[in-house]
Amino acid sequence: MSDPGIIASRFLCFDQMYSFERRLQTFSDWPFREDCQCTPEQMAKAGFVHCPSENEPDVVCCFYCLKELEGWEPEDVPSEHARRSPDCAFLQMKTWKELTAIEFFHLEHGRIRNYIRKMGHMKIACFRDEVENINKCLKTLFDIAS
Repeated sequence: MSDPGIIASRFLCFDQMYSFERRLQTFSDWPFREDCQCTPEQMAKAGFVHCPSENEPDVVCCFYCLKELEGWEPEDVPSEHARRSPDCAFLQMKTWKELTAIEFFHLEHGRIRNYIRKMGHMKIACFRDEVENINKCLKTLFDIAS
């Protein structure tokens, strides 16, 4: 799972990623180019933004639903996004140029809701991990004391 700070910084620039050209620009270091199903063009068309890290050079994230996928192979298809995130509104949206202002407003509202939901889940997971660590420490402490 990504670092909450990374998710937050991505979210702030992802409002520009409704544009296919902007998404495509993020794939400058994408490892799969020719004779592949997952070319930069196909990945950007599917709503993905390339978000590589030192240890994971093929991580992509949907700018809208924030679903992250990694471990891509040349024969993998970007439509994996639709299978893993069937409710992603980006996948049902018109082209960027056809959106009305109100449609964009509703999409952006949904994108913000997705971000808040993801951050909430991440914070809950961190809290649970902390509780588990404290429980382990307390058990160890009381086992030693008895």
